[in-house]
Amino acid sequence: MLSRVADSIYWLNRYIERADNIARFIDVNLNLMLDLPAGVQQQWEPLVITTGDSRLFKERYGQANADNVIHFLTFDEDYSNSIISVLRSARENARSIREIISSEMWEEVNSFYLMVKEAADHKPLSTLPDFFTHVKLASHRFAGVMDATMTHNEGWHFGQLGRLLERADKITRILDVKYFVLLPSAQWVGTPLDQIQWMALLKSASAYEMYRKQQRRINPSAVAEFLILNRHFPRSIHFCLIQSEKSLHEITGTPLGTWSNPPERALGRLCAKLGYLVMEDVVETGLHEFLDGMQRSLNEVGNSVSSTFFAMEPVSQSQSQGFGQGQTQTMSMS
Repeated sequence: MLSRVADSIYWLNRYIERADNIARFIDVNLNLMLDLPAGVQQQWEPLVITTGDSRLFKERYGQANADNVIHFLTFDEDYSNSIISVLRSARENARSIREIISSEMWEEVNSFYLMVKEAADHKPLSTLPDFFTHVKLASHRFAGVMDATMTHNEGWHFGQLGRLLERADKITRILDVKYFVLLPSAQWVGTPLDQIQWMALLKSASAYEMYRKQQRRINPSAVAEFLILNRHFPRSIHFCLIQSEKSLHEITGTPLGTWSNPPERALGRLCAKLGYLVMEDVVETGLHEFLDGMQRSLNEVGNSVSSTFFAMEPVSQSQSQGFGQGQTQTMSMS
């Protein structure tokens, strides 16, 4: 397979997944607006802080209120990490490989972008929960159409690799929002407000029902463990990395448990670390510190995939601060 084609399939899926996860990211706060007790002010600035783009936001918007933050993360066409921007990039990647992907995949990407483009013209705050639901459903449709209409060969596995690495990265960020952002002060820990926020986080990750089938109570440590270490839930970090490793080895033909290139080594080490980790280890490290380290490790894996399979030259550290097209596309929002 041409590296150009593999690159486009990989980034097409990363961008679609990124749009889905940005919607979930904002949804954490939007869901809480319905349940916060009187006197507790909704926080929006920390959502921008966790993207790593707070300086850009302040230069262009100033005040971090709901309207400004939502527009920045969703509809700002000049911000490369907004939903509309990543879908524009996904559409361009799909257009460049229309002879490789199925016509149904192209139609899904195109209609997804046009739906968001239309919504950008006028979208009052009251209708945003429905809009973000449509974004998430459109992402699911694309993944389903790809699985059902594309041959599960190298190209499909590059798409899976991109989607799953992106999902793992954004789950770390959604968790970090709860730990680092949402509570107004430490005195709220263990209160009904704290419980409401953990429930909102689970729902934003489409994990609430599956979590409750395993746990009767909302326990912060158990929620974090479910989203980080569960081997069977498809949005947990560990599940995403296990499946990413399988796809990577399908691409290279190297047996699982061995490695022949830098991304296999980096991903194998990360999977092995999670495989022997227990929640007590995470608590001892500190949840925020653990998630921050996990984001750096995922960036390392993504940069290694790019430099090994796509780039003519190794991806530099500076390129991981944003993303563009082709060989300059990069790994994360950080």
